[in-house]
Amino acid sequence: MSKKLILLFALSTIPYLNAQTKAEQAIKTFEQKYHQEKIHLLLDKNSFVAGENVWFKSYVFDGYNTSAISTTLFVELYDRNKKQIIKKLVPLIDGEGSGSISLPASLKEDVYYLRAYTTWMANFNEDFQLIKPVAVYNPASPEKLTANPISGWTASIHPESGHLIDGINTKLAVRLQSTGSGPLDWEGYVVDSENPDIKIVTFKGLDQNVGLFSLTPKIEKKYQLIIQDKQGQKQNIALPEISSSGIYLRVTNDKDHVKYTLQTKNMPQDSRYYKILGTINNQLVYKAQVNKIIDGTEYSIPNNQLVNGILQLTVFDDKENVIASRLSFVQPQVLQIKKPELQSLSFNTSSRGKNSFAIPKDSDYSSYTVLVLDANTKSTEEDQSLLSSLWLTGDIVSNIASPAQYFTKNRNTEALDALLISEKWKRFDWKSIISGNYPTIKYQPENYLSYKGKINVQGKPAPDTYLNLIFDSGSGSKVFQIKSDHSGFFILNNLIFEDSMRFSYNLNSESKEPDQNYSVYFQPNFDFIPYQKNLPPTPYQLVQRSGDDKPSEEVTRSFTALTTQKMIDEKVTNIEEIKLKGEIRSKTKKLNNELSSLLFRSAREEVFDFVNDPKAITSTGIMQWLQGRVSSLRIDSKNGTYIPYLYNEPIQIYLDEMPVSPGQVSNMSSSEIALVKVIKGFFAGASGGGNGAIAIYTRRGSSSGKIIDRSQPSQLRQITLSGYDKEAPFESPIYDNEGFKKISKDTRSVLYWSPNQEAQPQESTPIQFYNNDDAKKYRIIIMGYDKTNETPLYYNEVLP
Repeated sequence: MSKKLILLFALSTIPYLNAQTKAEQAIKTFEQKYHQEKIHLLLDKNSFVAGENVWFKSYVFDGYNTSAISTTLFVELYDRNKKQIIKKLVPLIDGEGSGSISLPASLKEDVYYLRAYTTWMANFNEDFQLIKPVAVYNPASPEKLTANPISGWTASIHPESGHLIDGINTKLAVRLQSTGSGPLDWEGYVVDSENPDIKIVTFKGLDQNVGLFSLTPKIEKKYQLIIQDKQGQKQNIALPEISSSGIYLRVTNDKDHVKYTLQTKNMPQDSRYYKILGTINNQLVYKAQVNKIIDGTEYSIPNNQLVNGILQLTVFDDKENVIASRLSFVQPQVLQIKKPELQSLSFNTSSRGKNSFAIPKDSDYSSYTVLVLDANTKSTEEDQSLLSSLWLTGDIVSNIASPAQYFTKNRNTEALDALLISEKWKRFDWKSIISGNYPTIKYQPENYLSYKGKINVQGKPAPDTYLNLIFDSGSGSKVFQIKSDHSGFFILNNLIFEDSMRFSYNLNSESKEPDQNYSVYFQPNFDFIPYQKNLPPTPYQLVQRSGDDKPSEEVTRSFTALTTQKMIDEKVTNIEEIKLKGEIRSKTKKLNNELSSLLFRSAREEVFDFVNDPKAITSTGIMQWLQGRVSSLRIDSKNGTYIPYLYNEPIQIYLDEMPVSPGQVSNMSSSEIALVKVIKGFFAGASGGGNGAIAIYTRRGSSSGKIIDRSQPSQLRQITLSGYDKEAPFESPIYDNEGFKKISKDTRSVLYWSPNQEAQPQESTPIQFYNNDDAKKYRIIIMGYDKTNETPLYYNEVLP
């Protein structure tokens, strides 16, 4: 959770405010042991044609910060019958990942469903996993998608704090649900069932999701709510039963405070006190206790110690029964985001014109996601934005039409408040956790990819047996040893590689069983988890395609762009001076790949190149040189030997991937070194995964590891393991180059896509793209997270 969240206390008239009761103990346990992840998925556009690539960027959150729990994202594509068509594995680095899905050209026109989840999320309600409907068009398909002409809606009514109490003026939210977007223009009124011609109260809908009105109910009355839209659809709803007693929790929200009042009617006198708990993201942030409720007394919670998000206020009696509850959004008037002011804007809306802008220098950001669309193309951010996934739909499982509207510049904060009146918190139930009924944890977070193996010798498990794994690193083969446990099993974990990894293996020659009558089995320690629930409905239906049917202009442009894109890909491949963006590697990355094996690679590593960066070479010893250059790394001197600590824990040093003591490298000069990397956290090359390491590679190149003499007869066996799915490179035309000018027609809707745009450390980050044949405006979307993983950067504007 954010460091801003601290426990706030209100004044109390009783002495045991600080006593921790079952409710507080339960929420503390839930917060600490049952972290809740949620996902936002940005697609490069909103709809597709068969044969296209779907590019996506994923953000996985732990509450309101990017998640450090999961390191792998599972992405699946289903048809309407819940048949899995495509599945992808995506690595997550600090909660972010990106990938692509190639839609088969033979895919039938229909609505398909993208599902995204982590193994940790599979421990909890499937409703919190991401399910995104995606329309795919194909004029060759016998059926076509059309908007469902029956776009009906249903309504429900929700009193603030959960119930109606005789004589207490109450706010009521009216919630509309529809398979489509619902009516924008609708209204309603309340009548007494005995006098249906007299309107007691009238109201207009705030948006297509919700409306709001107030009523002072009388227990002897029966009320009816009548709702009607402009198309004439009408619905009558009976208001909830009116209670003769209870507590009403009224909440208001301004930019500085969340304020609430309690009002009672005929409450029993045996309750010694009432307790009010406030939680954000399942963390206790507010606590108050009152001995006697005085109607109209206003309590105030300052916003300056909270973060944007859903606050759940709950009133308990002294037996810890829930009496009233209410959801409210903290500080909706001021969203805690960073929006960059773009620099050096240069737009040329002529056909295939060159355009550019720059993201201002900001040392807090190392990368961004950048998407530029022809403004006539709909973005997935228009309905479901990063902000609405983070603050609303990631925790609210009911269908909300266009939730992004609640976090735009012209947002309706009253509508958001009314929406939350109509919702209940589903992440946990107070009664369940107070009674000790917590979720069952079946799946543990993984350390990237993991494989489980077993060694059998002469048909029996081989305990405490060493196995040699031989990898080809590009600069020579290297041997690494792993040891089986008492049952003959071993684990290869924290593996990060694309496509596949092939290696050889044999039993160690010094093992007790040099016999070749052995077998080694490998199986993944990860798997896709079947989806159990029904897929959600969509506002589309399939109808038979007529013989003279013509595709829409949008679909025609997409198919033309698909052909154009194939030409662009060929041009990029054939032009020598244009580097393939999906394959380009800096000299440092190439050196890293040449010197280090797969077992010594990590998504969390900092690399220092002493071959291609002569300025890095100094006479200072390497351990002294590292001091201050890596966050959380500390170098202490003890009796003339420099000892490295990472996160205050000592870490192992490897010289050419062989473990050495700190004294062996303490005074090693950087002039002897080719490359150094500091690995943070687990990695496959260390015994037991390790908690980090410093890996030093000398200028002797292939001297790291054991070298296999290929001239000798080989008794090695081989196996290939599957890794993460490789992301297809996104290629764009460069019309300054003659090779692209022969492209006859350019109707691309996605003009620029970079899910991992590296930020320039010392200057602004330049972005350059070329127009299609006719775009006059561009939708520019930029998002990212600072190095604390707390503050989202978000930009979504149409320019020029």
